[in-house]
Amino acid sequence: MIFLVILIIAVGAYIFWKKRNNDSEWVKQRIKGRSDDQVKVIRYFCNEDGCLSKRMKDEEYDQMVKERLNSMNFKQKALNKIGLDESEVQEIEPVHFEGFKYGKNTLSRLGKDNMWRSSAYQVSWLFFSSTQVYLYQYTFNMDEDGKRESTEEYFYKDITNFSTSSDTEETPIYDPAKKETVLKNIDTNRFALTVPGDKFYCAMDQNEYTERAIQAMKAKLREKKNS
Repeated sequence: MIFLVILIIAVGAYIFWKKRNNDSEWVKQRIKGRSDDQVKVIRYFCNEDGCLSKRMKDEEYDQMVKERLNSMNFKQKALNKIGLDESEVQEIEPVHFEGFKYGKNTLSRLGKDNMWRSSAYQVSWLFFSSTQVYLYQYTFNMDEDGKRESTEEYFYKDITNFSTSSDTEETPIYDPAKKETVLKNIDTNRFALTVPGDKFYCAMDQNEYTERAIQAMKAKLREKKNS
């Protein structure tokens, strides 16, 4: 009887251990050298659901991204990078866009709420002087230390249009059955600043704020073109 109890406990402990250590070899290689939070993110995008599996919920990942955002004053970072005081760029209110960024260097997952999430997040700020538009963009990765920061500036006379763009991004999705990433097309919304021969894209969540902001930008562009 004692032996049976010990056996049941041992089997239960083994099953629990297997559930708690359900990383594939691909995941194990990916998490090497990562911070605790980065490991959690990689497991969120790659591990299967399970009552005992090491995978955070969608809302936990959203909170993690929000905390990262709140830890950085991107508006001030943008002004510092551009090298201007906010009083110099008050032609209209500064505009910001943000959202998950998709592409070949990211991981993505479709949440239980039917919303796509990515391991990369992008923040963009636009400032407007009397003659130019200044754009600052910062992209950070939740699964690694990588980041990308850039600035651009355009004269109103060179800008063709401000618009939104619905695009399909080919993005890696981890397939637990194959234990590797596969490419999947994900529909995304982006803001686009168009100049002759080129477009500058900003990841964004489309909502009432972005709609109002883009309309205000278009109105200012028309005013400058007609002046």
